[in-house]
Amino acid sequence: MTTLSTACIRIEKGAVTPEELAALTVLFLARAPRTTPGTEPDCPGSTTAWRPDLFHAPHSWQAP
Repeated sequence: MTTLSTACIRIEKGAVTPEELAALTVLFLARAPRTTPGTEPDCPGSTTAWRPDLFHAPHSWQAP
């Protein structure tokens, strides 16, 4: 196994087992984007549900 000069993940306490490292690798690969770098997705998709609305009523406390 080669040692990298900069670590992506740091173990704070204890030691990671090969099984735990494999589980983390699977998790990160599952969460990674599936498109190749430099390409745009076919459809941009909708905005997320948690994002606030762009319009606020004038009487709203959130109005700028």
